[in-house]
Amino acid sequence: MKNKIIGIALIVIGVALAIWGYDVYDSAGSHVTRALSGDTPIEAWLGMGGGAICIIVGVLRLK
Repeated sequence: MKNKIIGIALIVIGVALAIWGYDVYDSAGSHVTRALSGDTPIEAWLGMGGGAICIIVGVLRLK
């Protein structure tokens, strides 16, 4: 039972992180940065990557 609760919490946190990362990626400041230097903010990569990892670990905990 404890693993299922942790798994569900990780999935919820992962989805929130992925959404936050995408919002950072799609922000106006990020568009300007990408237009001038071609770089994507590290916060966007960390949010989307960390969210994906949390979702994967959460799904594995549910099994």
